[in-house]
Amino acid sequence: MTLETSIQYLPGVGPKRARLLQDELGTGTVGDLLRLYPFRYIDRTAVQRIADLLPDQAYIQIRATVRSVKLLGKGGKPADPAKAGAGMRLSAIVEDGSGEIEVVFFKGVKWMVTRIVPGATFIFFGKPTVYGGRINLVHPEVDAPDNVGTGGLTGVYTSTEKLKTAGVTGKVMTKLIAAALEGVLPELHETLPDYILREKGLVPLTFALRQIHFPTDQNALAKATYRLKFEELFLLQLSLLKQKYIRSRNEKGLPMPHVGPAFNACFNALPYELTGAQKRVIKEIREDLRSGRQMNRLLQGDVGSGKTMVAVLTALLAIGNGYQACLMAPTEVLTQQHFANISRYLEPTGVRVVLLTGSTGVAARREIHAGLRDGSIGLVIGTHALIEDNVVFRRLGLAIIDEQHRFGVDQRSRLWAKGADGIPPHVLVMTATPIPRTLAMTLYGDLDVSVIDEMPPGRKPVITRQFGENKRYALHRFMRDQIALGRQVFVVYPLIFESEKVDYQNLERGYEEIVEAFPLPQYKVAIVHGKQTNEEKNFNMNAFAAGRAHILVSTTVIEVGVDVPNASVMVIESAERFGLSQLHQLRGRVGRGSEASYCILMKGQKVSKESQKRLDLMCATENGFDLAEEDMKMRGPGDLEGTQQSGLPISLNIASLARDGQILSDARSYAMHILDKDPTLESEANALLAAELRKDKYMAPDYSKIS
Repeated sequence: MTLETSIQYLPGVGPKRARLLQDELGTGTVGDLLRLYPFRYIDRTAVQRIADLLPDQAYIQIRATVRSVKLLGKGGKPADPAKAGAGMRLSAIVEDGSGEIEVVFFKGVKWMVTRIVPGATFIFFGKPTVYGGRINLVHPEVDAPDNVGTGGLTGVYTSTEKLKTAGVTGKVMTKLIAAALEGVLPELHETLPDYILREKGLVPLTFALRQIHFPTDQNALAKATYRLKFEELFLLQLSLLKQKYIRSRNEKGLPMPHVGPAFNACFNALPYELTGAQKRVIKEIREDLRSGRQMNRLLQGDVGSGKTMVAVLTALLAIGNGYQACLMAPTEVLTQQHFANISRYLEPTGVRVVLLTGSTGVAARREIHAGLRDGSIGLVIGTHALIEDNVVFRRLGLAIIDEQHRFGVDQRSRLWAKGADGIPPHVLVMTATPIPRTLAMTLYGDLDVSVIDEMPPGRKPVITRQFGENKRYALHRFMRDQIALGRQVFVVYPLIFESEKVDYQNLERGYEEIVEAFPLPQYKVAIVHGKQTNEEKNFNMNAFAAGRAHILVSTTVIEVGVDVPNASVMVIESAERFGLSQLHQLRGRVGRGSEASYCILMKGQKVSKESQKRLDLMCATENGFDLAEEDMKMRGPGDLEGTQQSGLPISLNIASLARDGQILSDARSYAMHILDKDPTLESEANALLAAELRKDKYMAPDYSKIS
């Protein structure tokens, strides 16, 4: 038997059960089954007294004697044991000298009724629940009394309702894995070279696999867990870093050795000093542009940290070397805002900057196309209109992409094809979504990552408070006070899916309430949501941005990039329905001016513990990276950057990006150390590593071009 053997050949499986396991758990081979690790362990050596049981315990084990048994049929009427069958319930009272408890069975009643008889003693193992104010055990495992103390640490495996219904219980899974281990371990080859096991103090693979499924004690389990986590993260990082090495060696980049007068003119005219973080990032970019290799850099910066300024100076470096630059953003509103801000920055430089979107008129579009072809336009800012075939550059040298996860792969790759001299442009990707360090290392492990982790001086913190529905009138009074001071207010409603009727009803009802509480002519209220046309959206958004509306009621379309310095209040309705990263993004829409700003989190009456923790964290810190780390711990890597954990370069079976950051850092450093000596893993000592990386799961999607 090998790791590639189909699980249908394991005792007790067969084709039908194998299909079910494949569909439900993705375990088609013996290797897949052995990589289905327990998600927790239960100590089967301990026996509790019934008197000591609590309803919130995870699992308990008691040794008890059956005192009385009842078989109940439909409607709870007593039934004849001889006619036991489906739809019946078996209830038994068991005792151990300290107290008594009810055990209940809904399935397998026909067999249980012959076994669970008064006077018989068993070991019952299960999860306590409460019914009618009393603790009971529903469907416990039942063992002979002499089996106590022989179970040790028992693994608990992922399961589904379909598997349970088909009789694939925890016990069955344990038997299947034991059979798989017995068949495979004698022939199993090590996946890591001896020198790595020695240098990193790792246990052999055979020991790790046996102990992860059937640990002899906590110490052996810890060693097995560490070995498997380290291997998983190490091979992932080795795969990504090897790609990065090959790319940096092979991919020619447009040479940009000069700074140029436009960069100096803009830099010298800045009304403020750049932060240390901005200067550090510009230096990193400058090194990339001079290197002769293509730049692929991800720029992370919290809302308001000054990413746009870095983008402008990067564009001017490209222009100073005789190339053109483009900045692509996901929405018209964001491109218009970028255009307004960047035009101001470029005034002292003489560089021509234009805006190209879907709503650009025919005559203006013709003029822009001509200016891009003849090179008179240095920088073009636009939406996906930039990738249309009739947009031709004379010498495109730099592509800047804002909030890149909003663009599809095909859209981005079409932009690369527009590079000068047939060479792809340098690429700078910006995101205001803080990505936890461990996720960035994995998702963008083969990219260079720059982080602006410092806020510009003078930016005031946003005061964040959470209110219940009983504070609604106080909120309206506060909004009126702020408007009287000349400020503006965002009111955001959750729209989790575009089609959720209830969300739109809430938005519309909320809008009506706001209009009623803030009537014309004294107050003007605008509304923006996804069902409006682009013209309607832009008209209302522009009315708010220009100060013609006091309040903007919207869904989360304003999450990315809307810049209204005069807006000092962000009210987030049903705040408990948002993730931390999204709440933080919304909060970043205020606090852009010099006045004190506020974020009010309105919450419903029923808020889960986890949601309450999110709201408390929002009130406790403004650091987006801290919040992103916490978000990942609470939700898993999930959808922080629009990618599920299963959509990472490889799926992780045992390691967790949320909990194993230290192992990941160590694994990445060690992978770098190995590639420094043997970049292509050609040496005999690394033959095992080269073989592992050739396996399908390490053929990671190439994130290097972010396309």
